[in-house]
Amino acid sequence: METGYLSLVLHAHLPFVRHPEYPDFLEEDWLYEAISETYIPLLQAFKTLQRDGVKFRVTMNMSPPLCEMLADELLQARYVAHLDKLCELTEKEVARTKEDAPNFHSAALMYRRHFNECREVFNSYDGNILRGFRELQDAGLIEIITCCATHGFLPLMANETVKRAQIQIAKENYLKHFGRAPRGIWLAECAFNPGDDQYLREAGIKFFISDAHAILYGTPRPRRGIYAPVVTPNDVAVFARDTETSEQVWSSEIGYPGDPLYREFYRDLGYDAQDFDYIKPYLHDDGVRRNIGLKYHRITGKVALHEKEPYVPEWAQERAAMHAGNFLSNRQAQAAHLNYTLGRPPLILAPYDAELFGHWWFEGPHFLYYLFQQLHYDQNQIQSISPIDYLEMYPDNQKQTPSASSWGAEGYNRVWINRQNDWMYLHQHVAENRMIELAERYSSAEGLLLRALNQAARELLLAQSSDWAFIITTGTMVQYAIKRFKDHIHRFTRLYEMIEQNALDEAWLADVEGKDNIFQEIDYRVYTPPHGFVT
Repeated sequence: METGYLSLVLHAHLPFVRHPEYPDFLEEDWLYEAISETYIPLLQAFKTLQRDGVKFRVTMNMSPPLCEMLADELLQARYVAHLDKLCELTEKEVARTKEDAPNFHSAALMYRRHFNECREVFNSYDGNILRGFRELQDAGLIEIITCCATHGFLPLMANETVKRAQIQIAKENYLKHFGRAPRGIWLAECAFNPGDDQYLREAGIKFFISDAHAILYGTPRPRRGIYAPVVTPNDVAVFARDTETSEQVWSSEIGYPGDPLYREFYRDLGYDAQDFDYIKPYLHDDGVRRNIGLKYHRITGKVALHEKEPYVPEWAQERAAMHAGNFLSNRQAQAAHLNYTLGRPPLILAPYDAELFGHWWFEGPHFLYYLFQQLHYDQNQIQSISPIDYLEMYPDNQKQTPSASSWGAEGYNRVWINRQNDWMYLHQHVAENRMIELAERYSSAEGLLLRALNQAARELLLAQSSDWAFIITTGTMVQYAIKRFKDHIHRFTRLYEMIEQNALDEAWLADVEGKDNIFQEIDYRVYTPPHGFVT
């Protein structure tokens, strides 16, 4: 008999970064690193479990911007070129370390194997690894959910129409990539405001993910705490993050990723290589040193970066298996206690950024692989399920209005609106209202006008991405985030003015369409109030 259920939810998202106007672009590396270090390793782990007959269930949000980038032919070609360089470099590194740096040789061999496997997997899907995840969903092993169209922060949008558009556009994009409608959603930043659930119901969404305090401080108080879903006034189920599992994995101080045997993220060959001429061919054309993904040191402990010890892949993999066992043991004890208290098996929801597994915590995909193996072979108390599975088993759940909340600092909206980034929302709200105005005025556009209206919708959506405000607050790549937001607002404004003046510049429009080509299926009429364009 199961004493409880574990629902692992991975949030895979990156902002839409695509710059065909440059031969290489630093921020595009975010995608290439995530493919090599997170998405392909997760796909490999899941496929290996499937091949070995291991029963497992994972919920994975693949955001619309990420799906659009993974399916983009230009970015696919650039990733192949990026990967070819790394495969070439790892061949050199295997030879170099064997002679000059034997302590790093096992890591060099691992990197050669890793990047060649990445190339093999990528090519096996003709460059579109979304196909691999779709196959896993079709096999019933993962549940892919969607996100707000461009990870837009719903509580800070101007009105109902633009909020509804974020959800409807996400639904249509999911249909394009996965062949059916999404059953669940990861609201961007887990940000919820009472009433937002109506847009989810209209799109046929059955559940969403929240932080713990959304349910804990909801009205009325939850009878089963965060260990069972609640159902909103619009009949959408809410599943809340378990704080205990979050800290155990998230924390670099007391969580697993901080173990001394694991790979040190902040030492990279791009900076460590003493011979600049040796490493230069693997940098960008500007020759500026940067991370290239070959990291030869382990965390070691609280020592300076230059004192870090060599990374030993075999030791790290053994530690990942041990940590998977520890995680499972803790969930068994937690579930046994909660089962007695709640009167029915608890659902322990464990949501994480997918990029934690592989990119930040290099051994993370191994941890998940061992965890699902141990869940399958070593016990029968904990079963891995998706939130949608729980709703099918327990359809009768408490009605509640969850509290306004997010998973940001202090649990509300401070990260996305503060003195550093509040200037953005005046411009965003003007653009949102203008988009509605255009949709109302032109109910059946065609030709060049249709292209301009659809591109205006794309520019608004890209400006709405919560990533820009987040980056400004955290202080990483701030100038890029500011420029991206301003670029999209400027492009939207120019489109609006050209449409208003009936003076469309087709050459300029074509250039913008080529750069910001997200959501080719978009229909600008989704911004028509009161209920949008629902298919």
